[in-house]
Amino acid sequence: MQIPVSELIVRYMERLGVECIFGIPGSHILPVYDALYDSKIKSLLVKHEQAAAFMAGGHARVTGGVGACITTAGPGATNLVTAIASAYADHLPVLAITGEAPTYIFGKGGLQESSGEGGSIDQVALFAGITRYHKLIERTDYLATVLNQAAKHLLSKTPGPVVLSIPYNIQKELVDASILDDITFSSARNEYFVAGHHIDNSVELLREARRPLIIAGYGCIRAGAQEALRNISERLNIPVTSSLKAKGAVDERSPLSLGSLGVTSGGHALRYLEQEADLVMVLGAGFNERTSYVWDKNLLAGKKLIQVDNSAQQLEKVFRADLVVHTDLGAYLRALDSALQAKNVAAKAPVDVAVFIKNAQEQADAEGKTIFDAKFDQVRAFYRWLEQQFPDGLVMFDDNIVFAQNFYRVSGKDRFYPNTGISSLGHAIPAAIGARCAVRHPVFAMIGDGGFHMCAMEIMTAVNYNIPLNVVLFNNNTMGLIRKNQHHLYRDRFIDCDFTNPDYALLAKSFGIHHVRVESEHDLAKLSALDFLQGINLIEVLIDQDAYPNYSSRR
Repeated sequence: MQIPVSELIVRYMERLGVECIFGIPGSHILPVYDALYDSKIKSLLVKHEQAAAFMAGGHARVTGGVGACITTAGPGATNLVTAIASAYADHLPVLAITGEAPTYIFGKGGLQESSGEGGSIDQVALFAGITRYHKLIERTDYLATVLNQAAKHLLSKTPGPVVLSIPYNIQKELVDASILDDITFSSARNEYFVAGHHIDNSVELLREARRPLIIAGYGCIRAGAQEALRNISERLNIPVTSSLKAKGAVDERSPLSLGSLGVTSGGHALRYLEQEADLVMVLGAGFNERTSYVWDKNLLAGKKLIQVDNSAQQLEKVFRADLVVHTDLGAYLRALDSALQAKNVAAKAPVDVAVFIKNAQEQADAEGKTIFDAKFDQVRAFYRWLEQQFPDGLVMFDDNIVFAQNFYRVSGKDRFYPNTGISSLGHAIPAAIGARCAVRHPVFAMIGDGGFHMCAMEIMTAVNYNIPLNVVLFNNNTMGLIRKNQHHLYRDRFIDCDFTNPDYALLAKSFGIHHVRVESEHDLAKLSALDFLQGINLIEVLIDQDAYPNYSSRR
C-alpha cells in the first residue's frame, strides 16, 4: 500500500513507542502534522522549540523510551540546538523531526532553507556534533536505511538524540508502507561478559580493605543496578556516596548513605573519603569537575581504587586505578554480590554514618566551612517539608541543584533528575511538563528566578493541556551563582547579575494557577492548601540577595 512519507514518519514514531510529541508547526512541516491528526500520538503545542526538545528529554527520562519533538525548517530547527545538546550530553533518546524547504529550490534562497546550498544554513553541520545521527532526507530510495539507522541509535544501550530533516516535497511523496517491516524496532540484547578474574580480584581487594567506600555514579541507575548495589553495601557494611546525578542510587535516608559527593555538597562524604576510606569503588561515575573537586590529585592519595564503567572513555580518565573493569554495571554488581556471598566474605566493622555526619557537621561549623548559614533556613525547611509530605515518592527536575544536593535526601521511591549535561538554565519546567505527560506522581520543577525567565511561558503549555505541575521558584532577584562568584572572586564588582522580578502572585493569577510565597518556615503551613497531584502551582521561595553558599568552584 502506498502512503505519503509524512504518514510513514508518524507510523514509524508509533512503532518506536512515541506517546507524545512536542513542537510548533510551520508551513514546511505541515504534512507531518496533518498525519498526526489521525494518530494515537498526542501532539502538544509549546511556546518555544527549545522547550519542545527539553520536554521530549523529560519524557524520555521517566519512561526510558523515545521522546519526540517536531519543528519547522530554519529557526524552528535552530531553536532546538541547546536542548538537543543537553540530550546528547545526557545520552537521552530524543527524536527531532524538522521540516525543510522543497529540494527543487535548494540553493535558490528559499524561505527558511537550511540545506547548506547557495549560502543557506547548513543544518547537517549545525547538528553534527550534538547528535548520534542526523540526516537530511533528499530522496525516498534510501528511506528505510535512514529510519533503521535512526532507530538503532535511539534504542541503543547508550542512546542519544537523532534529528531527521525532511523537505516539504519529500513528505508528500508516496512510498510503500512495507518499508516499516524492514526496520528493527527492538533494542539490541547485549549479553555482558564479566571476566571471572575481575570478580575474584574485586573480592580480594574488598576482603583486604578495612574501610571500603562506594562512590555510585549515574551508571548504576542507568544499568538498573540499585538492588545489587544495596545488597553489597549492606552485606559488607560499606557506606555509599553518590555523584550528583546518581542521588538515589541508594536510598539517601538509609543508615549507610553519606549523601552526595562533590564541590557543592556539604562535605560529609569528602571527609569520610579523606579520613576513613582505604579502598574506593567508583561505579559508573566519570569523576567530572564537581565530583573530583576540580580534579584534585590528592583526593584518592594513598587509597586503592576499583573503577568499573561501561564506557572505556571514563576509565582512568582522571585517576589511576588498581583494578579497571570495562563492563555493564548491572552484570558486574550482580556477579560480585553472588561471589561475596559464595565466598563468605566477612562484613566490615559497623559504621555509624549518622554519628560520623553529625561530628563532621560540628567540625565544619567550628571551622567556618558550613555551606549554608541561617539565611537559607527557609530553603532547608522547605526540603524537609517535601521529604515528610511525599513518603510515596515524587519526581524532581532540578535546575537549582545546590539546594537539593544538600537539603533533600532522595528516597528509593523518588526520581531525581538534576540539570547536569550542559547545565542549561530554563530546563526544569519544560522537562517536568514532558515527564508529567507520562507519570502520575507529583512532579516538581526546581528553578531559580534567572532560569525561570527563560521558560516561564511554558507554564501556559501546562495550563493549555491541563498538565499538573509544581514549580518551585527561588527568588533572590539575581543570577545567584554569578553574584556569588563576583562577591567571592571579584571584590563585589557586580555586573549584569541583578534584575527586578515581576510580582509572581499577579503572574500566577494571570496564568490561572495557584501561588504561595514562602518567606519563612512559618509560611510552609500555606502549602497544605495546594493540590500537588492534580493542580498547577507556583511556589515562590524568597532568598536574601546577599546570601551566598560557602563553597568555591575556583572560577
